[in-house]
Amino acid sequence: MAHVAEWKKEEVKELSEIINQYDVIGIVDLMNIPAKQLQEMRKSLNEKAVIRMSKKNLIDLALEDCNADKNNIVDLSGHMDGQVAIIATEMNPFKLFKILEDSKTSAPAKPGTIAPDDIVVPEGDTGFEPGPFLGELQQVGIPAKIDKGKICVQKETVVVAAGEAVSKQVAATLARMDINPMEVGIDLKAVYEEGSVYTSDVLAIDEEQTLADVQKAFSGAFNLSVNAAIPTTKTISAILSLAHTRAVSVGVEGAILTSKTSEPILGLVNARMLAIASAIADTEGAIDDELADKLSNVAVAAAPVVEEEVVEEEEEEEEEESSEEEAAAGLGALFG
Repeated sequence: MAHVAEWKKEEVKELSEIINQYDVIGIVDLMNIPAKQLQEMRKSLNEKAVIRMSKKNLIDLALEDCNADKNNIVDLSGHMDGQVAIIATEMNPFKLFKILEDSKTSAPAKPGTIAPDDIVVPEGDTGFEPGPFLGELQQVGIPAKIDKGKICVQKETVVVAAGEAVSKQVAATLARMDINPMEVGIDLKAVYEEGSVYTSDVLAIDEEQTLADVQKAFSGAFNLSVNAAIPTTKTISAILSLAHTRAVSVGVEGAILTSKTSEPILGLVNARMLAIASAIADTEGAIDDELADKLSNVAVAAAPVVEEEVVEEEEEEEEEESSEEEAAAGLGALFG
């Protein structure tokens, strides 16, 4: 049996202690992060998370040692790319991912670096006077010319496609143009929490869109609950209010006198009476002097009262249809 160095045994032991101590364990890639910047990131995460760099095989051994107590944590081994380290914390995995993403900064492209996305040189004035730099731009495939005494890029150009390596000449040209296309920071590959492993694509959520989806789902569920008369602590007040409004409307239309309906019923009857009187007022002897006097005071307002009543009923029907549509949309958002 091959001899195992004591420092390796000690390293695996320490890694295992860190993994067992925290509920959330992640695998991060520290490739291409300058030492100074990494030190600053460690300070910013002080008391929030612990970062421990080590060899991949030693991290693998530590994960295996801890798998009995943390089921499935060995699945993190499949996400160790680049310059690997473990990060241990009590933070929610999504919060950890956001903190690490927000801490990333732009940096110059170094020769040999693989571009994660297309590196683009924008169209326009470079700010350089006519000179050798024009030739440098043309040599790396950037169309440029002299315009109004300045070197100008004629059109937006992709100088390095995603997945390709940055050449020394391109890196130098980008640096002179003060274009920093690379993003430097701690790259979180995967996180373990309570038996589950979350990869970066799962952790990278759009907060604004997620919040909007939740609000839409809540609104739809609320409308559905109210219109279906399903009482909850959130909807009972709205259900009772809607039931009261509809009951009063039925009472008024059915001429059922109560303390709540008597006043609107009398108002409606009076309005309809005046509308009829207005329609027959030109017929001799159709209305008496008292009614004619009352009609002369309110004739202009009497007819619109009836029209407003009809419009109000139509608007109420439209609102009910709209509520049903919103409820259906909300239900789809809940289960979509």
